[in-house]
Amino acid sequence: MLESFGDDLSVAVVGATGGLGRAFLEVLAEQDRVGRVAAFSRSAAAPSGDKIAAYRLDLEDDASIAAAAGAAAERGPFHLILVASGILHDGESLKPEKTWRHLDGEALARAFRVNATGPALVAKHFLPLLAEDRKAAFAALSARVGSISDNGFGGWYAYRASKAALNMLIKTLSIELARRNPTALCAALHPGTVDTPLSGPFQRGVPEDKLFSPRFAAESVLGVLDGLTPEDSGGLFAWNGARIAF
Repeated sequence: MLESFGDDLSVAVVGATGGLGRAFLEVLAEQDRVGRVAAFSRSAAAPSGDKIAAYRLDLEDDASIAAAAGAAAERGPFHLILVASGILHDGESLKPEKTWRHLDGEALARAFRVNATGPALVAKHFLPLLAEDRKAAFAALSARVGSISDNGFGGWYAYRASKAALNMLIKTLSIELARRNPTALCAALHPGTVDTPLSGPFQRGVPEDKLFSPRFAAESVLGVLDGLTPEDSGGLFAWNGARIAF
């Protein structure tokens, strides 16, 4: 796994205490070619391990992200920076909308802060920490429902729109990154429907073979990243490596 990145890798995971973030940490820490893992979360908590160092990062606070990047710079340059954070629902204040009558300004703003603005600010402070002497990648978890061309059902306004915004941010970041660091790439990744609290209330009707464990999703996404090249930069890719049209 991650053979195309080389050895003695330094990796950063943002959202390290979430369902998928924790799985990424565990899988990455098991890899012999991974030497260091920086784990970022609002609580600065992370699974224990000799390779793992935990840092505090609030995805909704630019100053917190800047401070986290400064604190973790000594563990770089990073060969992979993975933003595994996201929000679909949050109790009663944020729920996927079934109709435009349910649209709420604060719910929309919250979804954009976490799903789009946060990853963009992580890129602002962390992209300069990517290695420049070999393959390196910045990746953020997106979703198929963020594809405008693939939207055939409607609803879920805030989540769809914020993930579509993330896809555009990744595409735009990739253009500037290609000029500054030609061996690096940016990608948006769709992990499928994963058995985590994010998808928990919406798993009814999902076929058993399409509801993935966090570990399977993490391994699949890392496998996709292993196969990407700078020519793929700016794209949205599913867990099985298929490119998803914007």
